[in-house]
Amino acid sequence: MSSPHQIPGTTIFNGAEAQKGLALNKMCFSFNSAENRAEFVRNPEAYCTKFGLTPEQKAAVRAKNVLAMIEAGGNVYYLAKLAGIYGLNVQDIGAQQTGMSVDAFKEKLQAAGR
Repeated sequence: MSSPHQIPGTTIFNGAEAQKGLALNKMCFSFNSAENRAEFVRNPEAYCTKFGLTPEQKAAVRAKNVLAMIEAGGNVYYLAKLAGIYGLNVQDIGAQQTGMSVDAFKEKLQAAGR
């Protein structure tokens, strides 16, 4: 039997996830500063190391995989700052969530609106 706190395929952001993702979320929060965004763009690996990201978190950041970042404890509100640096929009993230290409995801949205 499933716990009421489990939704298949969904990472629930709770206290344990917040602890797990603390370094990643602190890094993303730092992107409120244009200077920090520029530093990240110059050397993402060094910036991730500066904040103490785990190997799993670094791999997710390198891959620009928002779902993997969420699984690594990232909070979607903080991750939006990083997604913006990468030029990812909501449709890009929706495509990741559904395992579709961006074009297929856009077509699905358009078909749903007809």
